[in-house]
Amino acid sequence: MKLAFSTLGVPGTPVAEVVRLAAENGYQGVELRVHPEEPVHLGLSALERADVVEAFKAGGVEILALAGYVRVAAEGDDEPVLAELSELVMLARDLGAPFVRVFPGGGDQEREEADATAARRLGSVAPAAADMGVSILLETHDSHRAGLDVARVVATVGHPRVGAIWDVLHTWLAGEEPAAARAVLAPHLGYIQVKDVASAEDLTPLPLGSGVLPLAECLDELGPDTWVCWEYEKRWHAGAAELPGLLDAGRDHLLRLGAPKQ
Repeated sequence: MKLAFSTLGVPGTPVAEVVRLAAENGYQGVELRVHPEEPVHLGLSALERADVVEAFKAGGVEILALAGYVRVAAEGDDEPVLAELSELVMLARDLGAPFVRVFPGGGDQEREEADATAARRLGSVAPAAADMGVSILLETHDSHRAGLDVARVVATVGHPRVGAIWDVLHTWLAGEEPAAARAVLAPHLGYIQVKDVASAEDLTPLPLGSGVLPLAECLDELGPDTWVCWEYEKRWHAGAAELPGLLDAGRDHLLRLGAPKQ
């Protein structure tokens, strides 16, 4: 597998320091959280975008994805959603990121309505994303927590540049077995997000392997080119341990889980 971590675990950290942490701890990539409070956001100038590209190039680290907050199934007009998604795709093109992350955000809508809205919006932006060499990945999250939910939307779109992110916490919270999630997401999978927690009631991030998530089952049978990204949610849990001190052990744990079975 190829390893990355999300900057959700190091909120507000300058890009150069993020690159250093990845390179020194054996992570080949980084998932960049795109938000106004972060160094990488939609308002970056052309020069600032070039500086981000140069920092990653100099450190020999890849930008795996831009983790945006577009909610493609949200109620309301299409126009603002499509505008934000288009901006996110253009930022990914400028930074050389192959993927952008979007959320479902369907809320309390009927399933069919939320699915149709998400598929329509994703399908609308997919051709332009393809022209820019970027894929849009819908994460297992909120209204579409299970792999089956996300796979249903992605299959409806039916475009090769629209895929899925498997956030293993959310499929577990949905009660979906890892083998079932993997089976439905495999044809659409961009990469896997891993994490660990104490219980369904306590989602404070823990070092990988010290919680209850079935990470071994989730990472079973991965190909050598599959990206696995550690999404340590420090931004939402100020009291959690600092991620930099956990990166080395986390890398080793993931590599053990992903090692070929004898």
